[in-house]
Amino acid sequence: MKQKLKLAAGLVFCNLYRLLRIFPNSDPIMGFTLPLSRKGKWWHSLLFPIIAMASFDLIVGRAGIWTVGTSLTYGLIGLIAWINFSKKKTVKMKNYVKGSLAGVLAFDFVTGPIMSSYMFGMPFAVSLIGQIPFTLLHLASATAFTLLLAPVLDPQVAKEANYYTTEAFNKLNQFFRLKWRA
Repeated sequence: MKQKLKLAAGLVFCNLYRLLRIFPNSDPIMGFTLPLSRKGKWWHSLLFPIIAMASFDLIVGRAGIWTVGTSLTYGLIGLIAWINFSKKKTVKMKNYVKGSLAGVLAFDFVTGPIMSSYMFGMPFAVSLIGQIPFTLLHLASATAFTLLLAPVLDPQVAKEANYYTTEAFNKLNQFFRLKWRA
């Protein structure tokens, strides 16, 4: 029940955040998918990103063949995350960040140059070069959401994040004490 509540809350949050349209491709889907893949069932990892992508397109009235391609691609990435994380006894924040980076690169490559070349007849090289700024923004937002959401959704990573946050604050405190005294 707790897992289903996290999934439902994640879907609502993803759609509400994406409606804000902070910048193109700024979405928290990867930040939810990776930690949920570690604890959830394989079909949660497959269906969460599919439903997140498709429901948003339905909400904004832009559902179509693009929705099918992006939803299935994200679902496959979620399934790969489940295969990867469910085998590991311990998952650290760096594993989630690496997974986020790899997932975004794979997603943007498939949905950018490959789908654009096929669906819109764009030259592959033009589509690939045009994808770079979009992917950089997507990498930044996915990594940020992974760093923010993984400690909330995975208690094991929460302990690690708490340790590093405490260490960072202690070092900042020490730095400012030395600086102000000098």
